[in-house]
Amino acid sequence: MKIINRLCQILGIAFSLCALVLFFTKFATVAFSGGNASFVGAELGFGIKKTVGEAAYDMARSADILFCFFLTVFGLIFSILSFKSKGLRYTVPAVGLIDGIYMLVIALSKPNLFVDTRPLPDVSKITYGKGVLLCAIALLAFAVFSAAYLLIDDYLEVKASKGSKRTIFKRVIAFFKDYKSEVKKIVWPGIKDVLKNTLIVLIMCLIVGAFIWLLDFGLGKLLEVILG
Repeated sequence: MKIINRLCQILGIAFSLCALVLFFTKFATVAFSGGNASFVGAELGFGIKKTVGEAAYDMARSADILFCFFLTVFGLIFSILSFKSKGLRYTVPAVGLIDGIYMLVIALSKPNLFVDTRPLPDVSKITYGKGVLLCAIALLAFAVFSAAYLLIDDYLEVKASKGSKRTIFKRVIAFFKDYKSEVKKIVWPGIKDVLKNTLIVLIMCLIVGAFIWLLDFGLGKLLEVILG
């Protein structure tokens, strides 16, 4: 079990690194009046000065792809640091899942939603390269293996504690049971109490509003007298 646990951790790091490398592969090809321009993920994220033929275009950065790029970097760093700090076990799968889902949305959406082509004249077509979808798959695999590492490592810790600790699933179930029991203790007010309290709040709002209006009106008149 310990070998499987370590293998999941290593595979998570490998897929995270693979996703980062895929950001430097072709993400999109844009056809416009000046020709065809291909962009890698990092170019779309950070924005570059693209030269096509004799013309140069200052491409705007894509905030969505840049966000995914930084999430991938952080996920890789956190997964490596998880060898030393087990507290990061919970952060890594969350980062990987958010990153993977976001990247999958980008890959399955129309390219013009995430590729800013405004500097290019008369754009006729935008197509995604394979790198976008492969990057999303790699990030989702990173999230899966990171979650597997978390669950297996937690199970090993519980097993070593000889029953003094509970697994993540048992802690989650206990939380919802406690939550359910606390909700049952809530005493909901009747309709009369709700109407009474609502009326009190409305009256207090009117009083405070009137006071602020009178104060503002008075100070305004005072300022007119002083300036006059």
